Amino acid sequence: MGFADRADAGRRLAARLGHLRGERVVVVGLPRGGVPVAFEVARALGAPLDVIVVRKLGVPFQPELGMGAIGEDGVRVIDQEIVRRGEISADELAAVEARERRELERRAVRYRRGRPRQPLEGRVVVVVDDGIATGSTARAACQVARAQGASRVVLAVPVAPPGWETRLGDVADELVCVETPQAFFAIGEFYADFSQTADDEVVACLEGTPRAAVSPGDPPARDEEVEVSAGAARLAGHLTVPGEGRGIVVFAHGSGSSRHSPRNRYVAGVLNQAALGTLLFDLLTPGEEADRANVFDIGLLARRLTEATGWLRNQPGAAGLPIGYFGASTGAAAALWAAAEPGAGIAAVVSRGGRPDLASPRLRSVRAPTLLIVGGRDDIVLALNRQAQAELRCENDLAVVPGATHLFEEPGTLTAAAELARDWFTGHLAPSPHPVT
Repeated sequence: MGFADRADAGRRLAARLGHLRGERVVVVGLPRGGVPVAFEVARALGAPLDVIVVRKLGVPFQPELGMGAIGEDGVRVIDQEIVRRGEISADELAAVEARERRELERRAVRYRRGRPRQPLEGRVVVVVDDGIATGSTARAACQVARAQGASRVVLAVPVAPPGWETRLGDVADELVCVETPQAFFAIGEFYADFSQTADDEVVACLEGTPRAAVSPGDPPARDEEVEVSAGAARLAGHLTVPGEGRGIVVFAHGSGSSRHSPRNRYVAGVLNQAALGTLLFDLLTPGEEADRANVFDIGLLARRLTEATGWLRNQPGAAGLPIGYFGASTGAAAALWAAAEPGAGIAAVVSRGGRPDLASPRLRSVRAPTLLIVGGRDDIVLALNRQAQAELRCENDLAVVPGATHLFEEPGTLTAAAELARDWFTGHLAPSPHPVT
């Protein structure tokens, strides 16, 4: 059947791991492609997320063919059969290993950004990748988890070739896979979108501990891919509605982004933990995105947001719940524009790194309490937000996150922005029965 993308794969894999809820679990993803999958698993299990950095050792004259792998803590796995068949000398192997060791160390520093490792000692460690090919990197990752004291290792992947259990059963206590197709040539053939995962996406997923969509034992009323009806358009989205939700936040992504934005998904996870539902959806169809003018047409984007809100209000589990808007970059302008429409009925708006100036003609008509979040080092956008704040006539605030640039890539800054958004929404969408921590 295949997967839409790594996020879809992660959610489907998480459904196979529900028996781990309530245990002392740490989820570790293999960078880079395994991390977005692991993010969804960690979110569903309410578990902390980390990486285990592993590097494949490619045959010198055929780098895509792995002759082994290395991992943190000096873990080293060598496929002696491939080394023998390839007539690879000890010096050639050592040269490849030295090069990959340098890259391993660079990536570990890049991904963690000074954050300490999640302790694995005595924990159930779920090792996640986006699929199994030869299995050498997964084997090395499991060995790293063992070396760090894991009490139990679970290797979980969306797709693997038949017989993968025989090859890897000796390094993990449990093996979990969604699909094992008979015709298996490459992992990417089972994904509609298998585009390369960037380092920035890995960092965004690790920017803080992913939160569970709901607390363990309290399954969401809905947590699924949806097709949003927005006028004549049909737009792909993902809707999460907690069983005892306080409200729902609709996300408006920025130009060049989509419902898969790792930063928005991270913020959504923080909101879900606070019993807030979320709707992340594409503002434009693929055909409309091809015309770059549409990406910056704030009126069109606002109209789509308004139409999606009307669709949401008729969805099971969402009827009657207060609705807020979270907008990033140009999406913030669309959120404010839509909130200013007569009868919009929007309970609160949060802008992260937004361009509220692009909604200047409508700012004075916004009635929803509005929070503008800007990075302290995002000088131009900060000035634009201060000017926009002066035009607002609703309850509003401007929160500056120290040290943050436009994309909130610096350690701790996305977490700070997400928590500011959470507190604003929980304070304005519905009274909080108890403090959210």
